[in-house]
Amino acid sequence: MLRRDTPQQRQEQRQVFGRGGSATRYKMREKLVSFGNDFWIEDENGRRAFKVDGKMLRVRDTLFFEDVSGNELCKIQQRLLTIRDTMTIEGPNGETMATVKKALITPIRDRWTVKIGDGPDLQVQGNILNHQYTIGDGASKVAEVSKRWFRLADTYGVLIEPSQNDIVILAVTVAIDMMAHP
Repeated sequence: MLRRDTPQQRQEQRQVFGRGGSATRYKMREKLVSFGNDFWIEDENGRRAFKVDGKMLRVRDTLFFEDVSGNELCKIQQRLLTIRDTMTIEGPNGETMATVKKALITPIRDRWTVKIGDGPDLQVQGNILNHQYTIGDGASKVAEVSKRWFRLADTYGVLIEPSQNDIVILAVTVAIDMMAHP
């Protein structure tokens, strides 16, 4: 089902996600997400904002999402024995923040569902392999992922609406990257 935005909705999205908009911007490196490796997520000024720490010596694949000081913010873990690719994002106290699942049937474009622990479910649609997709709650876009903003071939950006939890959206992006690029 194709959803058409009204002119007012498009204008509001441009104010948030357009050039000079209010969205929070992060820079990520493509294909650096691998178990056993660490990488940094940078803010729009090039400063390190979050560290993703890959742990290899576990039964299932696990990534730890940390702040600059090394405090654990969440854990991204692959779920075993599921029909669809699934990863869970758990908070530092073990609570489920989100569950990311790939849709069973995707005829034209990649589609993913994100079950948020204490909020509305999110839909991820677009070209996942080329890092050109949006994350939305059905009514509006809450984040956008794109390679268009960078000249470097292995870099892509994540724009997040100010009312969203940056940690959850970035962790969802990392989880999708892990499942789409095994």
